[in-house]
Amino acid sequence: MDEFKFEVDDLYHETRIIHPSALFQNLSNIKDDSLYQKAKADRVAFWEECAGKLDWFKPWDKALVWQKPYAQWFAGGKLNASYNCLDRHIKANLGNKTALFWEGENGDEKSFTYADCYLEVNKLANCLKSLGVAKGDRVAIYMPMIPEAVFAMLACARIGAIHTVVFGGFSAEALQERINDAQAKLLITADGGWRRGKLVPLKTIADAALANTPSIHDVIVVQRADGRVAMKSGRDHWYHDCLRHAKPYCAPEEMDSEDILYILYTSGTTGKPKGIVHSTGGYLTGVNVTTHWVFDLKANDVFWCTADVGWVTGHSYTVYGPMSNAATQVIYEGAPDFPERDRFWRIIEKYKVSIFYTAPTAIRAFMKWGEQWPKKCNLGSLRLLGSVGEPINPEAWVWYHENIGNYRCPVVDTWWQTETGAIMITTLPGLTPMKPGSAGKPLPGIDAEILNEEGQAIPVGGGFLSLTSPWPSMLRGIWGDPKRYEQTYWGRWSGKYYFAGDGTKRDKDGYFWFLGRVDDIMLVAGHNISTAEVESALVDNQMVAEAAVVGVKDEVKGQAIVAFVILKEGNPINAQSEEILKEHVSQKIGAIARPSRIIFTADVPKTRSGKIMRRLLRDIAEGRVLGDITTLADPNVVAALKEKYQEA
Repeated sequence: MDEFKFEVDDLYHETRIIHPSALFQNLSNIKDDSLYQKAKADRVAFWEECAGKLDWFKPWDKALVWQKPYAQWFAGGKLNASYNCLDRHIKANLGNKTALFWEGENGDEKSFTYADCYLEVNKLANCLKSLGVAKGDRVAIYMPMIPEAVFAMLACARIGAIHTVVFGGFSAEALQERINDAQAKLLITADGGWRRGKLVPLKTIADAALANTPSIHDVIVVQRADGRVAMKSGRDHWYHDCLRHAKPYCAPEEMDSEDILYILYTSGTTGKPKGIVHSTGGYLTGVNVTTHWVFDLKANDVFWCTADVGWVTGHSYTVYGPMSNAATQVIYEGAPDFPERDRFWRIIEKYKVSIFYTAPTAIRAFMKWGEQWPKKCNLGSLRLLGSVGEPINPEAWVWYHENIGNYRCPVVDTWWQTETGAIMITTLPGLTPMKPGSAGKPLPGIDAEILNEEGQAIPVGGGFLSLTSPWPSMLRGIWGDPKRYEQTYWGRWSGKYYFAGDGTKRDKDGYFWFLGRVDDIMLVAGHNISTAEVESALVDNQMVAEAAVVGVKDEVKGQAIVAFVILKEGNPINAQSEEILKEHVSQKIGAIARPSRIIFTADVPKTRSGKIMRRLLRDIAEGRVLGDITTLADPNVVAALKEKYQEA
């Protein structure tokens, strides 16, 4: 791990405190600190009370079994996630309530009531069973942001199959790697999806991946576009044909609380993605109550989380959190700037969105485009704004609050991870004053501390974020790799505490300020990308001898990827070579990992033991004064690199 500097602008700690309005506070779900007091008095009993908000087929025998670093929550209890998102709302006479407003990028639109969703999910569940998918089998989902992606997840949950959703922007090779790691039996995809006016050929990409995925027996294809794709006889099935012949009811599988609900792959500090495992009962408890608390969700709200279901935010706060609360939601397929830069604001105006949850990357882009775009639309329906995925800088927070929220909407800046499953640290909008740039404080039932290298708590100041007690929605491991789970998340302080990997500072009021990753993970547009994965993709190209990758500050994305590349002898150093390598990374991983810049060099700075000094590369890339170079094998390399970067 490189040296990490715990620095933050103290100006906002003292001068910018924004309180929720009296009106919002009076109407909010959480008006006082009674939740905090209950959790403090008996944390486990508090989470039991939260779990009681779900429907269980059988109550649990024991609330928590904790054998570090493995937790079992609500052990022995039986429930079903699909039932909690659909059936219980039908039984509560909410079948006619709108569940989803969907808008395609090309202007297509559909809406689904909870009864409509219930029918679609039951039919698809029966279709999966007819194709031999059973409890515990893995199903891969590679889809655009269309309602069928949600139905696919809930259909898997209904029959006890474990879904693994792969972001539709990932390459064939990335899809193949995840399918093979999970040993998925079936793939659900689409003929394509729209993005910035172009059709992304998902089925064609999937076919390339399936050339070497022996575990896949069947493929279900949603017709989103014109349907003119290759269909392999005996393997490929059209979604609409499957549902046409499927029975309208599928009994929900009674799942143990600790049965796996899904696997979601995220970048690790090695080149191999980690399959994060989440259980059923604990995960659903966490996302259900945090949706209600943090977003102050009411029965008449229209909720819009802009995240793709390929990321954990889409799992937790598009599917399982809102739908277990019977929320009405918006789902949008495309880009925020197509056909114009007011697309998001027009959607908010059209569907009267009241809760809007998006990423700082998007907010910074909105700032760059200018306030004239939101001013063209009526955003008066909004009453709460949220931020997710990366730290939001104070300037973006203030712009969001003033130009989108019109000074009246609280902003909940949320910190959590794929691994935590649900929001861990934020402000409660009707209770906690807000500080622009700070995520706030740990939620009730969450024990978070800032620790130093020795594992000692730092009451005020900077250190490493740790979660010091188990929580229901926590990851249950890494698929097929328990050693990696133990070492990555619990190896830092002798297995005592969870290591989040984030540098954090706590101020005198107890507010947490997130400063960025302290490991070799880059946070690009809110998405974790490992330096090792991009380096591996670069070295895979026959021109490349060695590569070192760093994340550098970017005013829109938060971090951008810069690669320092050593070419093999005989290969030309020019703009064409740079473009070839950028495209190669896109093909290997996906456009999300495409470097913004490639610097060709004769060498990279290393310690005498051979470790790449990424801290120095970041100093060079960002034009800072270089730190101590006495440990370098060849100090002259640094000066040459700096000169090279400035000339490029």
